[in-house]
Amino acid sequence: MMIKQLSVFLENKTGRLTDITGILAEHNINISAFSIADSADFGILRMITSDNHTAERMLREQGIAVQTTDVVCLIVPHAPGGLHKPLQLLSSHNIQIDYMYAYATGTHAIVAIRTPTPQDTLTLLKEHNYQFLEE
Repeated sequence: MMIKQLSVFLENKTGRLTDITGILAEHNINISAFSIADSADFGILRMITSDNHTAERMLREQGIAVQTTDVVCLIVPHAPGGLHKPLQLLSSHNIQIDYMYAYATGTHAIVAIRTPTPQDTLTLLKEHNYQFLEE
């Protein structure tokens, strides 16, 4: 299924990430997965939370730049080749991957995948019986 991801602009300054996590904690919002990409001047925190709607609202109220994006959260075996097979399928259908991040527990891994065509990505993977994390 498609899941909403929050993308938050972070200035590269001490405590900025702590501010974000503090706002979420104050509103009882859990971060399920995240990734941080950085440059010399700023970073982008991408995250999936337990309540994206409230998280987005609370962050905006604090003047923090945030946007939502659709990502596909694919469930794959936590074993050698578990990620290779669906990536091979996407490549063979010329679906470009903008970015992805993952976490693994036990026998499965969850992979958040952002493509330029998330609905096409989801449809193709569904046709090949892949399973997905639901919001």
